[in-house]
Amino acid sequence: MLPGELKPILTALVLPPTGPLLLALAGLLAARRGRKAGLRLAAACIVIALALGSHAMGTLLARELLPPVAPVQAADLQGVQAIVVLGGGVLPEAPEYGEPQPHPRTLARLRYAVRLARQSGKPLAFAGGVGWAGRSGAPSEGAVARRVLQEDYGLGLRWLDDTSRDTAENARRMAEIAGRDGIRRIALVTDATHIARATAAFRRAGFEVVPAPTGLMLPEESELLEWLPSTRGFVACREVIREWLANLVARTAG
Repeated sequence: MLPGELKPILTALVLPPTGPLLLALAGLLAARRGRKAGLRLAAACIVIALALGSHAMGTLLARELLPPVAPVQAADLQGVQAIVVLGGGVLPEAPEYGEPQPHPRTLARLRYAVRLARQSGKPLAFAGGVGWAGRSGAPSEGAVARRVLQEDYGLGLRWLDDTSRDTAENARRMAEIAGRDGIRRIALVTDATHIARATAAFRRAGFEVVPAPTGLMLPEESELLEWLPSTRGFVACREVIREWLANLVARTAG
């Protein structure tokens, strides 16, 4: 197993709900041995797991733990040479289509990039192969994105990286590919939670970056429903905590 393949496994074990629930289990095991502190730990971890299942908590954590983000403005695009989209996964099997499709994250990024490209007239680039968590034999994000852009939007990619496996590799490979054509000033499209880390990686690779985040984390339902545990709440909290930990590791390593 390559070191990179451990990243998604360790991440899954640490992030909610698995991380807090594993700690709760450890507390229950300690309680069985007569340690009262074990029950307190288990109760606290269960409460934390429930809290980290609400979309409102995800929104709050994003505001407190991640750098602030704002939508890109049309004037910001005037000086860029290209719009670079980062992959967010694929659906290797999509029976209703009969062929692989972009993951909803990837599709949202592509759709936003298409909008920016049409507004600005700038060419498109895409970075993403098969991520470390991808299934063996899965198609590359780049191959799927290129097909969908052409078939659904009538747009082509000027530059394509379909081999990189994570954000750091996205940046290095795109610097090699687009750098041959003198591309240095880019608008970078990825999720709002991911944009700070991605921007830092591309700047280290030599790019001047205008962040173009999509999927900004904002309330979507009534206040009561926002605070109740939900699937989207767990997803939101996982994404925020994942990026916070990744930024922390990057700062420590740097």
